[in-house]
Amino acid sequence: MKCPHCITDFHDAEQLIFVGEDSQGKWVIGVCRCSACQKLIMRLACGRIFNNATQTLHDASVSYLIRPKIAGRPPVPPEVPKGYAEDYKEACLVLADSPKASSALSRRCLQHVLRGEAKVKHQELYKEIQEVMDAGKLPSHIAEGLDAVRNIGNFAAHPMKSQSTGDIVPVEPGEAEWNLDVLESLFDFYFVAPAKTQARKDALNKKLKDAGKPPVK
Repeated sequence: MKCPHCITDFHDAEQLIFVGEDSQGKWVIGVCRCSACQKLIMRLACGRIFNNATQTLHDASVSYLIRPKIAGRPPVPPEVPKGYAEDYKEACLVLADSPKASSALSRRCLQHVLRGEAKVKHQELYKEIQEVMDAGKLPSHIAEGLDAVRNIGNFAAHPMKSQSTGDIVPVEPGEAEWNLDVLESLFDFYFVAPAKTQARKDALNKKLKDAGKPPVK
């Protein structure tokens, strides 16, 4: 499995601890430790039959990750400004419990990024996405991702998503995750990649300086 803390693959076995039974079924807490980062991962699950001897839960109907709360999303790169990073983290935090809330938060974050970095005019999100796509400054894979945000979000059927991005409105399957994927690609384009390029350039210029050669501009 992939560790939700450090996003590293590991194969440590999960221990199931029986905590009780109710009308829904038998409840257990699954605990394992990532061999890479050594952090505990815990989930709450419910199934019809629990066999403690074989550590198996059959016919599971519920499974919630309870530690860490953010599941399966990479950590926000340190290059991302605090305001964007906080909105992204919050959208990740509520993803499992409420895709609607996560989508509202990620759309708001997306709008802030487009306004702050692409300098689009302040208008509806649908039109802001169109403006940044028409500018032709984004790589094709990011532009296609943004276009999918509009299509999956179905702004025509749910104009509230475009007009008031923070409102809780219906979402299509996969929309919340897709919004987060697009935000990650925008973070990389606007912040991570330029920072890496600058770091490489600085390292090269240091070597050139030491060799008595002019720097790369």
